[in-house]
Amino acid sequence: MTKGLIAKKIGMTQIFDENGKVVPVTVVEAGPCVVVQKKTAENDGYDAVQLGFGDISPKAVNKPAQGHFKKNDVAFKRFLKEFRLDDTSAVNVGDVLKADVFAAGDVIDVKGTSKGKGFQGAIKRHNQHRLKETHGTGPVTRQAGSMGACSSPSRIFKGKGMAGHMGAETVTVQNLTVVKVDAENNLIAIKGAVPGPKGGLVCITDAVKA
Repeated sequence: MTKGLIAKKIGMTQIFDENGKVVPVTVVEAGPCVVVQKKTAENDGYDAVQLGFGDISPKAVNKPAQGHFKKNDVAFKRFLKEFRLDDTSAVNVGDVLKADVFAAGDVIDVKGTSKGKGFQGAIKRHNQHRLKETHGTGPVTRQAGSMGACSSPSRIFKGKGMAGHMGAETVTVQNLTVVKVDAENNLIAIKGAVPGPKGGLVCITDAVKA
């Protein structure tokens, strides 16, 4: 990982490329992010930078967090995220990183928390097939059906797709493309969908598998 930013999802729209082709994009507000802390292999065992995003009133910050910000002499921030960069020599505590860290054409990974769907059945949660509606099936056409054999193994195997809580989990979408960067307004247009609702927090890094 060579670069990263904390961003807020604004929503989806579409733009036209130079050939007049419609490109569906997700717009995110990336930065400005302040370098709150810098970790080194000598002191912490690994190299990383901690970025802060979103202003917050000092009254809403507890005393340990206040001491953390005051120690590094940076403004109070609502969100803190750590990025393990390959080379941290180019950034220092107090530096401000903006959307121009990325450029059009960059391939990125976006990590966020997916939308919560509540308690859902096996059909919606795991795309299972529903049962037939004839020949005595009864009113159970959307139930999961057989859980497995009876006396052997006398249990349900781990990983069996069943009804349960769906969504509200960390999701990483890989190999998305940056279509446009508005450095003045700290906006980045990313081709495709990004996890989470509007206003949700996401982390943008350069792609691992690009």
